[in-house]
Order: sequence, then structure tokens, then C-alpha cells
Amino acid sequence: MKEKYNNVDEYIADLQAQIRETPDCANHLYALGMALLSKRDFVAAEAAFLECISASSHVAEAYVQLGGICMQRGDLEGCLSYNNEAVNCRPRFAIGWGNIGFVHIQRGEAEKAISALRKAVKWDPNFMQAMASLAVACYMIGELDESIALSEKVIKKEPNFAPAYNNLAVAWLEKGDGKKALEYANLAIKHGFEVNPDLLKELEAFK
Repeated sequence: MKEKYNNVDEYIADLQAQIRETPDCANHLYALGMALLSKRDFVAAEAAFLECISASSHVAEAYVQLGGICMQRGDLEGCLSYNNEAVNCRPRFAIGWGNIGFVHIQRGEAEKAISALRKAVKWDPNFMQAMASLAVACYMIGELDESIALSEKVIKKEPNFAPAYNNLAVAWLEKGDGKKALEYANLAIKHGFEVNPDLLKELEAFK
């Protein structure tokens, strides 16, 4: 939000005034959607983003935001569809590929997730969330060593990235090293991750 505004409502009002003058300005419509999202007005934000892509079908960020709104209401199919649109108009859009991978993980489609997440990491090697999700997808197909290597890479770059510690705990337990799994589960908790109670119960034997 620009510094000249006292609050987000002033910013929204100004954007709406500009849109009345230039109703087909995709930039203003996208900015309006983001401002409305900041107020958690998902319905109005969705309308703004839909108008944005109607004005310009190549605003990949608007498709991603629409996908996020779908995810917020539990619509995985809608989220996947919008993110596919995002990468169709910008093939190197790492965020779109990361979101596609996440949806496939939620649907239990590990191979499809891996394909998308490898693209996300390729186009943005510092996309730690995508790398952590890739570790999960590799775990799902039994590629434990690769899953561990990916999680360790995440932690090396982002030592406070709690989900990576949880991924390591799960992978090491699967490999039969309960003590190491417990160590990583504790680190996940230390960094703010809510570890699955069933996993913690299983790890009690290694204390």
C-alpha cells in the first residue's frame, strides 16, 4: 500500500476511482484484489481478480491468487485449474508449479507432484517450500534418500524451516532409525511445527 494512504480502505477507494476511469486496467484490478485480500474479503477479491484476467488473460499472478482463494475454501480442483492457467501463460512461473505440486500431494498423486515441483525448484532454486514439498512427494513413493537429501538442503539454506525437520523425522523413522527420527521431531517442535501426535507416540520408544 502506498505511503500516501492512511489505511487500506483509502487505498481501495482510490483504486476503485481509478478503475471507474479505466475499467480495463489489469494492473489496477490486480492491486484491488490484493488490497481486498489483505482485508480477508475473499468474495470481493475473487471478483477483482476475475475482472483482472478478463481484462488481460496473461496476468499469471491473478490466476495464482484465484487458486489461493479456491484453496482457502477447500476447492482443490479449482486451485489446480487456476494454477495450470498461471503456468500456461508463464511456463517458468515457479509459484504456479509449486502450488500445482502441493495440490497433487493433497490428492495423493505423488508422481504428478514430483513433476510439477521439480519445475518449481528448477525455475527458483531458492523456493524452499517447493523443495520441502518435493521431499514429501519423494517420501510418498519410497525415495527416502532423496527425500532426506532435499530436506537437508532446505535446512542448510533455511535453518528455521520447521516442516523440513518434520519431513526428516518421518523419513528416518521409515528407514528404521528411531533415535534420529526423534531428534528431528524435537527440532520440528522447537521451530514451531505441530508434529502429528501419532508420530510422537511412536517415537516415545526411542527416548
